[in-house]
Amino acid sequence: MKFTKFIITALFVLSLTVGGFAQRKSLPVIFAVVDDGKTIEPIGYVKDKKLFKTVDGASSEKDLRNFSRSYFRAKSKYKLIFAGKNSGVVTVKKNDYTSECAKNLAEISLGATKTKLSGFVMGLATDMRSKETASGIRRLPNFEERAEFEKIVREEFVRQNISDSTAKDLKYHNLTAIDVDDTGIAELVGTFWVNTSATERALLFMIVDKEKSGTYTKTYSDYRLVKQDDVMNKEIKTLDDGIYHELLLDSFDYDGDGVSEIFTMIQGFEGNSFNVYQRQSGKWVKAFENSNYRCGF
Repeated sequence: MKFTKFIITALFVLSLTVGGFAQRKSLPVIFAVVDDGKTIEPIGYVKDKKLFKTVDGASSEKDLRNFSRSYFRAKSKYKLIFAGKNSGVVTVKKNDYTSECAKNLAEISLGATKTKLSGFVMGLATDMRSKETASGIRRLPNFEERAEFEKIVREEFVRQNISDSTAKDLKYHNLTAIDVDDTGIAELVGTFWVNTSATERALLFMIVDKEKSGTYTKTYSDYRLVKQDDVMNKEIKTLDDGIYHELLLDSFDYDGDGVSEIFTMIQGFEGNSFNVYQRQSGKWVKAFENSNYRCGF
């Protein structure tokens, strides 16, 4: 009798650690899909409709090993999230938690998807059960949207004491229209910068909403002035390739309230940082932040 109970218990434990999507015993996780769709790295665990920090590349070997065994086992499968909805399958190829610069990353392959991830067009992956209520809209802004967006961006730069002439020469990454609540009205997300001098850059991440009246309104912005001495490699032009900029990953409704949260990433020399924004009382607020150390510069 005791032997039978032992066998049943052993089979139950085995069922929690083998096959299908990542361990059911573990908390659901949301990952960033980066490096042209070749790599995932964790953003946060989801519990009780909230995000919590995972281990990162600077964690102990024991914690990294446990995370790897739970989430980075070869052939583990996750849902690819693009435009806020299921868009394919992410399959883990390998992870080496003892490596120098990829302890908390996994190499992946993408399957069953028409989504093209390349450069700053990135996505999310998760083992969460997701509702199929997302709009699936992720596109370039149309002429009107872009004109209104750039007008608000220039006004913000001027408000930050950037000259009118400098603010007119806008540069950007990831200028994107998404529909987080499936209303047919797109929210605009963009990463902008201007060259304030040969050794200085003004960076701006912004979210703009369109009101029912047709008015476009700034609902979140983050401005940063970066000088060459602040850059780890002392080369300000490195920023023009995306380093230090806050970039859209995608949107995903992890708390099930019908409004997708906006996920972003900031690239650094020693790893990536992640921010998540929620809409609260008509404004977007930062609800979560985390980082994943890769290795020393």
